[in-house]
Amino acid sequence: MPKGPLVRRHSLATRLTHWGWAISLFFLLLSGLQIFNAFPSLHIGQESGFDYDNAVFSIGAEQVQGEWRGITRVFGQSFDTTGYLGLSGESIPGLKPGEFRAFPAALTVPSYQSLALGRSVHFLFAWGLVISLAAWLIFSALNGHLRHLWPSLSDLRRLPADLWDHLRFRFHHSVKYGPLQKLTYALVLFVALPGMILTGLCLSPGFNAAAPWLLDLFGGRQTARTLHFLIMLGLVVFFIIHIAMILLAGPINELRSIVTGWYRTDAKGEHHE
Repeated sequence: MPKGPLVRRHSLATRLTHWGWAISLFFLLLSGLQIFNAFPSLHIGQESGFDYDNAVFSIGAEQVQGEWRGITRVFGQSFDTTGYLGLSGESIPGLKPGEFRAFPAALTVPSYQSLALGRSVHFLFAWGLVISLAAWLIFSALNGHLRHLWPSLSDLRRLPADLWDHLRFRFHHSVKYGPLQKLTYALVLFVALPGMILTGLCLSPGFNAAAPWLLDLFGGRQTARTLHFLIMLGLVVFFIIHIAMILLAGPINELRSIVTGWYRTDAKGEHHE
């Protein structure tokens, strides 16, 4: 644990918007899986259907030697995912095979199958994400926080050493973000989240009519849907690593900084800035 002084690390605007998009992304994920369940496959191109062979990913259930099994296909390769994907829940041999759903009830909002409610929740929290992200961008530009997130050439030169320190669980507690933090947050905030919003807009018929060029930019509606899903998976991986880093670097200190704004740094001479 760091032994240096407590310093002000995050402004009120940064903390509020952080929790705003964290909550929004949580409900976007679960409602998005609900929407995916209505059409549990991903394709490349403008269209999909029985006459197209452009699926790159699908989750479903099939009978294998007289027994129902959950099957997930990735680029034509089949994997048995019974109990997790495609076929989940309690099964009674000879009577009830389980629940035929791509993602199980525990991972969707609502837990029961309802495309209409899933879409309503998804759109509501999509606005929450857009508003909180826009507010963060404005306040960060005004209070100077934005420039602390953008990796410089000096940061890129120090990146290999910082990555090696993280792999050895040697964490530096400083007012400023390290090179790896800057690069990761920049990719999430300036690439992944805008990409998720833009690909989501591609799935709106109303927006397609207003800006048809966006569909062309992403290679068609089905390609945009696939990219939307892949960005979601990337954000889930980021979240898992983010939580792991918080636990390894000192959860009380890390959570205090994003709740109260105050952060304890290393002692002077130990990467204190």
